[in-house]
Amino acid sequence: QVQLVESGGELVQAGGSLRLSCAASGRTFGSVTMGWFRQAPGKEREFAAAINWSGGNTYYTDSVKGRGTISRDNAKNTVFLQMNSLKPEDTAVYYCAAYYYGTNYYATPLNVQYWGQGTQVTVSS
Repeated sequence: QVQLVESGGELVQAGGSLRLSCAASGRTFGSVTMGWFRQAPGKEREFAAAINWSGGNTYYTDSVKGRGTISRDNAKNTVFLQMNSLKPEDTAVYYCAAYYYGTNYYATPLNVQYWGQGTQVTVSS
């Protein structure tokens, strides 16, 4: 049974930082792109960041670029998202995502094969 389990979400003040983790189990994900989406209350789930299988290529939505860093540890089947300079508009449930093998367009949730259950990030002003 494949599972993606996120952790690290919490209440932080604007300007603060946090590191989200996603631990995968049930199979290895070393050959697929992994990513993070987020969903704010009343809004659609949106792409935040993605990282290819080797970690050599990363992709960010404009609102995360420069403040977020996605990384992965294939030996531990884990993906991370470091977020700095957090803003209230970053408040959302953050979901870990494992894309279908061979996907080359990461901004749509339609190309995600597996989802985590989400972790809440709340940024207070």
